[in-house]
Amino acid sequence: MSEPLLVIKDLVAEGYQEDRWSPILRGVSLSLQKGEVLGLIGESGAGKSTLGISAMGHMRPGCRIVSGSIMFDGIDMATAAEETLRKMRGVRIAYVAQSAAAAFNPAHTLMQQFTETPVFHGVMDYKEAEKAAQNLFKVLGLPDPQEFGNRYPHQVSGGQLQRAMVAMAMACNPDLIIFDEPTTALDVTTQIEVLVAIKDAIRNFDTAALYITHDLAVVSQIADRIMVLRNGQEVETGDTRQIIEAPTQEYTRALVTVHHKHDEKNHPDDRDAEVLVMQNVSASYGSGVKILDDVSITVTRGKTVALVGESGSGKSTAARVITGLLPQDTGTISFQGTPLAPSFKDRPKDLLRRIQMIYQMPDVALNPRMMIADVIGRPLEFYFDITGEEQRNLVSELLGKIELDDSYLDRYPSELSGGEKQRVCIARALAAQPDLIVCDEITSALDPLVAEGILQLLQDLQDELAVSYLFITHDLATVKAISNEIVVMHKGRVVEQGPREEILAPPHHKYTELLLSSVPEMDPDWLKNLIQHRKA
Repeated sequence: MSEPLLVIKDLVAEGYQEDRWSPILRGVSLSLQKGEVLGLIGESGAGKSTLGISAMGHMRPGCRIVSGSIMFDGIDMATAAEETLRKMRGVRIAYVAQSAAAAFNPAHTLMQQFTETPVFHGVMDYKEAEKAAQNLFKVLGLPDPQEFGNRYPHQVSGGQLQRAMVAMAMACNPDLIIFDEPTTALDVTTQIEVLVAIKDAIRNFDTAALYITHDLAVVSQIADRIMVLRNGQEVETGDTRQIIEAPTQEYTRALVTVHHKHDEKNHPDDRDAEVLVMQNVSASYGSGVKILDDVSITVTRGKTVALVGESGSGKSTAARVITGLLPQDTGTISFQGTPLAPSFKDRPKDLLRRIQMIYQMPDVALNPRMMIADVIGRPLEFYFDITGEEQRNLVSELLGKIELDDSYLDRYPSELSGGEKQRVCIARALAAQPDLIVCDEITSALDPLVAEGILQLLQDLQDELAVSYLFITHDLATVKAISNEIVVMHKGRVVEQGPREEILAPPHHKYTELLLSSVPEMDPDWLKNLIQHRKA
């Protein structure tokens, strides 16, 4: 076997918070061969992302490497000069971030941002880079690849933006790519396309990869080996099939068990009053092209309606219309029998309080200049005039509900992991004591154990307070676990809706069948078998 491309040995890293340095990585070691994919998996805060980006010789602000070495093709990235690192980043080592919306510059087109790295490093001229971008856009299944790069980040869906970031990482044919949750924001059908594209790129260019994720089913499709991390330490490392079929450590067994577990509770069948009624709603973003076309959805008190469909199907647009962020073109929306004004600006404060939304991407939903105590405390002050010590005590209680302690009160969002940020967003919504919560992919950034806890928390709150949920997701396992009703959307229209048991039981609508068949299984051969089946 040839010399490893990447060798990290006894890496110790720390983060500064609460006036002291705390450990993030506690002596982690790994090696990676050229063309090999190592999956890094573990709960939020385990150190996965810190370990991944350390391969680039980078540490986030407030973090530092204490000891250990990071050898990439003979160069110690932990001690290399900044000039050396700049020449390698984007060319020999590339990074795909978890939140594309936070990573792209909103003032520049996607093509301008794609071409910047290869042109700056002299790998290609602009015309060559533009051609490479169009080819990669086509490979990744992006619409109208010849013109797609002329769009700005806000003009494409979240799934399309994530694929554009994967294309940017592949621009210079790097030796190593760090994928940090690259399919977290994608629906199941788009996820398949991106996973296939990533696998093809790795095979065709003999690229090595560190694949960071909390989804064992996803990582089992692409990784040769898997390293499980917890509290900054290695739990176990092994061949992918061994990790998912015969894990040796209790923590790994717990991760595997959570994935297999579909908590299909017996929800009460009694029908309560209608909370939200959306009738024949159509909406567009000003281009004249309908994003929603004659959509009708009903949510009853104390129940959960799951809204599913691929990226660009109109799920999040429906949420924006319901919350008044995007006025509808036609149709009506009523809340507890009261017609809702199309714009949130024309709705009374009490109605605003009763409908809350938790966004998909916490990185862009939290004010980076506000401490967590102020983020969660803002609804308490705005809706209930609660301030001072009483507000802080209530914020502390809400943190407890989302399994965070009081040490988070005086932290900024940048000091939290992705999963912790999303839990703060959930607490902020709960602070308003709403009757309806619109949840837009709220568990997509969480590891399985934390996600299970959040779903259980939402279920407990629903049982206690009879709060209703419109749960937007591409995770069919989550749909099975929490929903009473399912609404399936495709290209802005509702193609099927009804009770969970009816929608999930065969025979299925053709599009629903496509979604269900695209849910990854924890079998390393699943993706290969799926592709073969669809070709047949």
